[in-house]
Amino acid sequence: MSALAAPAATMDRPLWPVDGFVDGPRLPGQRSGLRSVPASGQLDGEGSDDPLRLGRTMRLRLLAAVQALLADPSIAGLKDAPKLAAVVLYAKSRAPKGKKNDNQTSIWGAELGRWMGVTESTVHHKVLPVLRGTDALHTQVVTDTKGHPTGLDCLVMPLWNARKGGGAGHPLALDKAELATLLRLLEALFGPGWAPEGKEPTPPGLLAGRTGKGAATDRLGLLLMVLNTPASGWLQLCGGSVKKKEGRGAATLARLLGCSPSGARKVLARLTEAGVVARQHRETSTRMRGRARVILLPVARAYGRRLAAVEAVSGPGPVFSARPDGACGDHAPAGVAAALGTTGICGAEGPGDAEDRERPDGAELHADHASGVTPVVPLQLSRCFSGEGRGAEGRRPKRACAGEDQAASGETSIAGLGSPVAEDGPLRGEQPNESPVDERVEQRAAGVGAGGRPKAVGGGKAQRQRRVGLPADLRLRVALGPVAWLWEQLSGWQQDQVEAAVKAELAQLAGLGVAPEGAPRLLADRLTDRLQETGGEALVDKPFPWLIRRGLPQRQACSHRKCDDGVRLDTGEDCENCGNVIHLRRAWRARIGADIDRELPGLSAGERRRVLEERLRERAAIEAEDLVWRREQARVQQARRDAARAAAMEQAEADRAAAAAADAVRRALPCEDCGQPQAAGLCERCDHTRQTEILIGEAGLYAAVWSADLADPGSVAAVADQARTAIGDSVAAAWQEFLQITDVAALEANPEAAQDAYAFAALQTAQQAVQEYQATALAMLGRTEEAEAEARRAYKTEQGRHWFKHNPNGADAIAAATRAADTARERVADYLLTTRLEQLRELAPRTVSAVIA
Repeated sequence: MSALAAPAATMDRPLWPVDGFVDGPRLPGQRSGLRSVPASGQLDGEGSDDPLRLGRTMRLRLLAAVQALLADPSIAGLKDAPKLAAVVLYAKSRAPKGKKNDNQTSIWGAELGRWMGVTESTVHHKVLPVLRGTDALHTQVVTDTKGHPTGLDCLVMPLWNARKGGGAGHPLALDKAELATLLRLLEALFGPGWAPEGKEPTPPGLLAGRTGKGAATDRLGLLLMVLNTPASGWLQLCGGSVKKKEGRGAATLARLLGCSPSGARKVLARLTEAGVVARQHRETSTRMRGRARVILLPVARAYGRRLAAVEAVSGPGPVFSARPDGACGDHAPAGVAAALGTTGICGAEGPGDAEDRERPDGAELHADHASGVTPVVPLQLSRCFSGEGRGAEGRRPKRACAGEDQAASGETSIAGLGSPVAEDGPLRGEQPNESPVDERVEQRAAGVGAGGRPKAVGGGKAQRQRRVGLPADLRLRVALGPVAWLWEQLSGWQQDQVEAAVKAELAQLAGLGVAPEGAPRLLADRLTDRLQETGGEALVDKPFPWLIRRGLPQRQACSHRKCDDGVRLDTGEDCENCGNVIHLRRAWRARIGADIDRELPGLSAGERRRVLEERLRERAAIEAEDLVWRREQARVQQARRDAARAAAMEQAEADRAAAAAADAVRRALPCEDCGQPQAAGLCERCDHTRQTEILIGEAGLYAAVWSADLADPGSVAAVADQARTAIGDSVAAAWQEFLQITDVAALEANPEAAQDAYAFAALQTAQQAVQEYQATALAMLGRTEEAEAEARRAYKTEQGRHWFKHNPNGADAIAAATRAADTARERVADYLLTTRLEQLRELAPRTVSAVIA
């Protein structure tokens, strides 16, 4: 299949549109006037590595691909979790190379769960089976040489079908660069983050910490909203009539997700709480709220847009409304308005559009105060109007004086901005000569060292700064993800203690057989289950004790060390031991109930229940005592085994020491034959000489068993002398051959080395001679009458087998009979050799000794 390329429409203009270029031709409907340039100094859309800076062409291309994928018949009717899994696997798919349509991707189930914000169990039970059932995904387990699983190969079938049938013009047929751009976008939005060894870590995405119920829906909704948002950061809202309760933003998100407006409103609220979405109302000439707009804050920041104060979708709390462009207050500097005004918006939104101005033309130069909404982005303090420094505490100033924005030194600044004096000190605008609170603030500032660590001032105790975010370690971030809100409420010391406890739990899980890469997710699932038991994070009034004593520790429901709330930590299945315990308890309850019915038949229901509970408590006390006794017996037996093991080790050490001492003494003995010192009783040359003599005697015996009269000692001695003479001649010939291939002068200079070489050559020759004499003896004994008679009997027996009775003289029958005869002959020869050697040693021991000597 030919390589798939992007459509021609994606190649006739740059992938990143240049909004700040002012010399080029204007498009129809484009406003005249200069475009603003981002703070980086680069043109809008060019030269940025931010994955959220998508050019219009690239954004529409990716939007068409994602919508085509979600509209595929195999995916359209599924829930949001399978849909998001399909999008992630689609983005991670490989682009085709040449004619090879290779669209597979490899991933772990746990890794896919991290992408989606769900557990591995959810992926294997509610995501992958659903996609396989609709034929949207084909999977294959990848194993190593030992059969252990190493990954999961996934093939997104809509992409396969698009590239196979639709060609390059299909919306799903993205090329390598476009797939990489989509994957980078997913990583920036909700990627789990990685910390590979030897490489720069990849930070987690905006929604990486959002896990549990609705996490997949939030991720999918954010992705679709980003792809439907231009460079201005404002979401393109849908038209038509919508319900006032939900609003146009929720109606737009509902159409994107294919859900109800009420459900979309909840998703929008969660995204607003996460700090990625906000809402603002357009101002009108009558200073009444106009049409609502939804802004994607990450997109706006990616393009360098300066954001005015915006409203949250929901949530209580007072806040100041957006300051009009011209509301610069009394005697404000000339550059303040330019500093606080929003920059130009790409496309249809910019500073030149009167419809998008946040202040009507006739508005007075004073800030308007509003309440009832929660700020999403930090307020840009302009130092231009009263009340701005109060923040969102919702209190009124005690007194407003002229020149309240003038500091004591006369410089233009905000007097007492953020100072604790504002609550219980002098009135606003007054400058007291002395203030104990200000002195404490100055002392605290002076007590901070160069490294940023607080120091004890005035006898106070230094405290560690608490961290708002989770630890940098990726394993700890995954494990503490479900309790991120509780983590933010801890002090610095408490965070250190919780971090140490998490590390200890991870080490304990690794010791129980849990894979190191799966331990953080297992601990996160444990915290999620404990939060569900409590009723949510909002019901945890004391985060630190709850985490240390209830959330993190393992709870064994039975005596099995791998049991945690009735679930096996290593397999994730129900604990069988817990099932056995429950079965035994139910059996005892039924047995005790039957005994009560038999012994006390006339009891009422309440009295029977009381007696049953009393006997069950007695049974539980007996079992507890039995458990204590068995544990004590186990400790005694373990101590006995440890003592026996220690005694055995001491005895083995003593035996090794005694053997080493005896070996040292033996090594110090001189040679018995030549007297060489430190020879362990016999030197190597003398040992070879003794072995050679024994072998020569054995060769004489092998020669005598078939050629001599065993009853005649003289005959045996004569045969033994002949064997000795023959072996002696062989030794002499072997020595001469050795002298021809070695340096004779060196041997003459070292007589001991020559003697050692001669003894070794004699030993080798005697060994070969013994083997030859033994083979000759077996061959000669196989020709005796006894061996021939046994061979004939075996031949006839084999030839008379019932399977040869129809053709006893056939080739198969003759071959089998011949093999049986040879085997019988060899067996008789071995028997005769063993018997005659024993007879020779028993009848003439002196003769044998003389022959060996």
